[in-house]
Amino acid sequence: MNETSRPPFSLVGLDHVVLLVTDMEIAMRFYQEVLGCQPGFSYPQFGMEQVWCGNALIVLQDYTKPEGKWARPPVEGGRNLDHVCIALSPFDHDAMRAHLKAHDVEIVEEALHGGARGMGNSFYVLDPFGNKLELKGPPVY
Repeated sequence: MNETSRPPFSLVGLDHVVLLVTDMEIAMRFYQEVLGCQPGFSYPQFGMEQVWCGNALIVLQDYTKPEGKWARPPVEGGRNLDHVCIALSPFDHDAMRAHLKAHDVEIVEEALHGGARGMGNSFYVLDPFGNKLELKGPPVY
């Protein structure tokens, strides 16, 4: 790679991810009660709410409201994202399973996968709108 093709910046990390939702009340309840996200910035004029996920934001965009129609996907129900990986602190696997079950959240997959922090244990779940989330613990090696 030559010097002229290098980016004029360095990467810092994930800042935010925008997820399309169809019911903001259900979305906010899931992200706050199930995942423990904290309320972030609110942009009702755009049909948008943000929640803090550690030091990054998850932006919830309700495209069914007049204010959010600008974000409507070209194909209703079409995928615009495979999954978002959320880095977690150490957790007890049985407690995680019990917590998700208590909120009627099905575990789609449990796995040991690599990521930015190394190989760690992951739980894959779907939010109420079908967005796949990888809940990933710290590296085990």
